[in-house]
Amino acid sequence: MQMVETMKIIKTEYDKIKPYITKDGSIIKELIHPSAHGDVKQSLAEAIIPAGSKTLLHKHHKSEEIYYILEGRGLMTLGDEKFEVKKGDTICIPPETPHKIENISDVPLKILCCSFPPYSHEDTELME
Repeated sequence: MQMVETMKIIKTEYDKIKPYITKDGSIIKELIHPSAHGDVKQSLAEAIIPAGSKTLLHKHHKSEEIYYILEGRGLMTLGDEKFEVKKGDTICIPPETPHKIENISDVPLKILCCSFPPYSHEDTELME
């Protein structure tokens, strides 16, 4: 007889997630993170940068991040490059790459952020 392993369902409800402020100054809702949801190997979060605000220049020593712009427009600094991003754009941020983003629209800049390994304050170095 073959044993079938039961899959653990990990589901979050957006309205029940409490936001917090990261080291770089963005407002974060951790949609999936091992510190809250157990044995997952990456993190997925929504970052919100209010109109007229920006994050601090920072880098992650281990984590690669992927940003997907959900709403608004921003000015992204990635290493020595600066470029505009808008709803629907996706940006890959390699480890050890200085980066920040400024909201240049009149609505909150909303970003879906995927990190592997998962985001941690300890892996984040502020550069300004």
